[in-house]
Amino acid sequence: MTQITETPVLARDDGFHPVDAEARISLAPDTDPATLADHLALDLIAVEFPATTDGRGFSLARRLRELGYAGQLRATGRLIADQYAMARRVGFDEVEVAADIAARQPAAQWIARADWRQWDHRSQLAG
Repeated sequence: MTQITETPVLARDDGFHPVDAEARISLAPDTDPATLADHLALDLIAVEFPATTDGRGFSLARRLRELGYAGQLRATGRLIADQYAMARRVGFDEVEVAADIAARQPAAQWIARADWRQWDHRSQLAG
């Protein structure tokens, strides 16, 4: 069943969910990594992806997790379903999907990428 939405939704491994909380801070992709430790006590951090081609947020997420961030990490902005597995592998718990993207890529497309722990591009290439 196609799920049509007019508001952003959260993509998690089991599908779409309503946005249930707002982050107190949203980190821009050009955030200085030296400042990330200042945010480790927050319960929820959002990291912005202004374009599908801007992957700097993946590096910020990985660095936050390496620093010991144990809270909820949310990707926001213009990510697409094809990027969901990468987002999960670097430490994001969920992706806030813009309404227009959710309309073009329903929950089933995001769920199809929820096997992010099993996916290994090297083994796929080796055949």
